Amino acid sequence: MSGDLFGKLGENDFVEASKPRADKPITVTQLNQLVKSTLEQQVPRLWVAGEISDLSRPSSGHIYFSLKDNESQIRAVMWRSAAAKLNFKLEDGLAIHAFGATEVYVPRGTYQFIAHKIEPQGEGALQLAFRQLHAKLSQEGLFDPGRKKRLPPMPKRVGFVTSPSGAALKDFLEVIRRRWSNISIVVIPARVQGSGSVEEIVRGIKLAPKIDPKLDILVVGRGGGSLEDLWSFNDERVVRAVAACPIPTVSAVGHEIDVTLCDLAADVRALTPSEAAERIAPSRAELEDALRQYHHRMTHSVRRQMQWLQRRVNDIARRPVLARPQEILRMRSQMLDQLEGRIQRVMKHRLQLLKAKLSERASSLEALSPLSVLTRGYAIAQRASNGEVITEARQLAVNESVRIILKSGQFVAKVEDITAAD
Repeated sequence: MSGDLFGKLGENDFVEASKPRADKPITVTQLNQLVKSTLEQQVPRLWVAGEISDLSRPSSGHIYFSLKDNESQIRAVMWRSAAAKLNFKLEDGLAIHAFGATEVYVPRGTYQFIAHKIEPQGEGALQLAFRQLHAKLSQEGLFDPGRKKRLPPMPKRVGFVTSPSGAALKDFLEVIRRRWSNISIVVIPARVQGSGSVEEIVRGIKLAPKIDPKLDILVVGRGGGSLEDLWSFNDERVVRAVAACPIPTVSAVGHEIDVTLCDLAADVRALTPSEAAERIAPSRAELEDALRQYHHRMTHSVRRQMQWLQRRVNDIARRPVLARPQEILRMRSQMLDQLEGRIQRVMKHRLQLLKAKLSERASSLEALSPLSVLTRGYAIAQRASNGEVITEARQLAVNESVRIILKSGQFVAKVEDITAAD
């Protein structure tokens, strides 16, 4: 493209343009202005292919970079107004197609390319924007499965951020009514494509947690469409709002082929609004069938338990203790009589042994008793004054009173003479 264009600018064209001033000198400024005028008149707006390098983004919002190929390069700039319309991020090394015009900066005598539009080579701008934002949010953990919340099995109130006039809402409500009509649906109106749609979707998501009575689930979505139509659901603001929502969220963007970033950030992804309704609302028919199965299983289980208990009762009833209780009592009474007889015999024998031992001990004691000695004619002498037993004559004194104890009776005698043993 560029070769054909510059092929139209021959040497004669430049000479013709400068011929009016060839007879006298011109200033540098005039020369730069001549070049600027000639270049801008002869080089129209066009697409240029190249690779970005030396990219810079000052606070002004303009983007400055070099556009180069294998053999040369040119300085380029994209003014803030055009840069604000980019939906992907420019970076060094990115191969692009840039549409714009070439102009000369007169004060410095340099020329540069003014880019009005930029598209990435090899993939569309939306695909590149999707890839860049996906990488950024993935690194932050917004798509981490570990942060996903589970949907309640029996929700009572469900919010839906969508267009009230869209087919998505109609399909969603139809499935809800068919499956479980007890769910209350709160529609949070929002444009789902075009200018202002991102702001309205974000506003609806942030409004949902404030609704009273509270919502159990929040659905965000729309019907099908092109990638451009669905792009609001790839906007970073929408994705972050979905990820930050405290209510379990379902993304129901009706595009089964492409996955939006909203799908990845939501707790649950549904391919269509209808599928979202199926995943949210329990099926009445399925619940009734499950209840019938539970009833059958419980009935069968209770019946088996009753049969087992009946067998247990029958087994217990056949035991002798219940079948012939009097016989058991008689048997136990007979055993008691036998035990009583044994105890009496043992006690009698024990008493006899004790009596024999007692008699033996009594005989031994009697043999040692002083009374038995008295029966053989002996007597016991005691001092009459204090009862001291007199065993030797020298214990006594003449005229002392002595008590004499006999086998039968006692008397008091006075000592008249003492004969001590040698």
